Amino acid sequence: MYSFKNDYSEGAHPRILNALLENNLVQDEGYGEDRYSKEAMERIKEKIGSNNVDIHFISGGTQTNLIAISAFLRPHEAAIAVSSGHILGHETGAIEATGHKILSVEGKDGKLAPTDLQGVLGGHPDEHMVKPKLVYISNSTEIGSIYTKSELQDLHEFCQRNQLILYMDGARLGSALCSEENDLQLSDLPKLVDAFYIGGTKNGALIGEALVICRDSLKEDFRYHIKQKGALLAKGRLMGVQFLELFRDNLFFDLANHANKMAGLIREELNSANIKFLTHSPSNQIFPILPNSIITELQKNYAFHIWEKVDSDSSAIRFVTSWATKEEEVNSLIEELKRLL
Repeated sequence: MYSFKNDYSEGAHPRILNALLENNLVQDEGYGEDRYSKEAMERIKEKIGSNNVDIHFISGGTQTNLIAISAFLRPHEAAIAVSSGHILGHETGAIEATGHKILSVEGKDGKLAPTDLQGVLGGHPDEHMVKPKLVYISNSTEIGSIYTKSELQDLHEFCQRNQLILYMDGARLGSALCSEENDLQLSDLPKLVDAFYIGGTKNGALIGEALVICRDSLKEDFRYHIKQKGALLAKGRLMGVQFLELFRDNLFFDLANHANKMAGLIREELNSANIKFLTHSPSNQIFPILPNSIITELQKNYAFHIWEKVDSDSSAIRFVTSWATKEEEVNSLIEELKRLL
């Protein structure tokens, strides 16, 4: 049984494991004040082309989202998210548990646009309801789509005009930036969003996300929020070592490119067989619509999610490829698809 369920089934890239082992007995400061974390922060600043950012390493995506969003918002303020957004469907009410409502909008292709936001603002005009303040987006999205530079610029300009915070979930940012359809650079993000994170967990690290805070007004006392929420790790060096290795050279992008390439091989085969997709997803997630009988056969040898029922005879499934997906396993899946289709 080979898994295409997610991009965190494997452990970590061997270079990261070797780096952890090599530095294992070196004594250093705790709570992210170690030499590795500090150097990793400087490397990331170089990659994004900005020194005017604060970087914090946090163990996971849900932790990063709930700490950042709750820190950025005042008690009466709310976040806006597309209906398929991760903070709405997959984080067990973590944001709401901090006292902040999430306002859901339908969006299109898993993405938000200024017209979606305008409707929310118009529907929350006064102090008798929560105040929309933060716009949550993810890139790539929960359904594998990506934001273009122009789309992000439009959102940025709208948020600037309306005093909204634009926050990007980057759990799969590597895959988005390495997509063949992408026109964004990592260095564009500090100019276009107020905060974002670079996902390590789903791109070769054991654990860890790098939160980048770009807007000055959001930076103050942020480590207090991390500590209060239980996420300021004594052995923060574990994440520093990993991100230092990911950004020592091009490893972060090489791993994301591999994941995208493996997904592309599967997508190409399905396209050649005239299989329809639930959504256009040029990243490492693909959502083909297959007959239920074929899905049952595939489940004998492969693990994947059945995403949603399309009709009585067919369903959309999700294949996810990772930095470690083996090409021979992808080829085996393709051969099985050819046989069944």
